[in-house]
Amino acid sequence: MAPASGQDRRQQIVRGAFEALQERGLPHMSYDVIAEHAGLTRQLIRYHYPEPDELMLDLCDMIASIYRDVLISTAGSLQGAARVDAFLDFYFDLLDGTPKPRDDKVYDAMMSLTASSPELKLRLGEQYRMIGQVLAHEFAVQYPDLDQQGAEELSWLFVCLMYGHWKMVAALGYDESHRVISRRAMDRLIRSYCAESSDGAARVKVFGRPTA
Repeated sequence: MAPASGQDRRQQIVRGAFEALQERGLPHMSYDVIAEHAGLTRQLIRYHYPEPDELMLDLCDMIASIYRDVLISTAGSLQGAARVDAFLDFYFDLLDGTPKPRDDKVYDAMMSLTASSPELKLRLGEQYRMIGQVLAHEFAVQYPDLDQQGAEELSWLFVCLMYGHWKMVAALGYDESHRVISRRAMDRLIRSYCAESSDGAARVKVFGRPTA
C-alpha cells in the first residue's frame, strides 16, 4: 500500500477535527483529542497543522464542499418551485432521502472561534454570503413578483433563520423538530414579500460589511 500523501494526511486530520468537535465540543478540543479521532499521533497533527487556525480554516472549507456537492446532486437537478423548496428543506433537514450533515456543534464551535480569528470570521462569513447570493438568484427566478431587493432580503432572512435554529439546537439543546417552525416561517416570509413591493426606503447592501 502506497504511503499517504501530505494532502491525504491533512484531509484525515480535518475529518478527525470534525468528529472531535461534533462529539465533544470546543471546550474539550486539543491536539490529543484530534489525534484520537483521526487515528494519528499528536506529533503528526502538529506537523501538518502547527497553527490551529489553519486547521479550522480547512475544516470550514471541507464542510462547505460537502454542502456544495449535496446541493448539486439534489436541488441542482430540479427546476422551478421544486428547486427552491429542495434548497430550503435541505438546510432545515426536511428533505426526504437527503439528510443535512450533522455538523451543528462544529459550526457552533467555529462561530465561537471567529471572535479570536479574523481569518475564520471572514471565511465563514463569505460562505454564508455565497449561500445568500445563490438563494437570492433562485428567489428572483422563481418568484417574478419579487424585486431584486426583496429577493436579497429574503436570502438574508433565510440564513439568519437557518443559523439561528441550529445555534439554538447546538448551544442550548433545543429539539431539532423546531426546524418545522423555521421552515414554515420562510414560506410566510416569501408570501409576504411577494404580496408587497419595496416601499422605496433606503436600501441596505445585503451581506455587506462596514467599511473602514
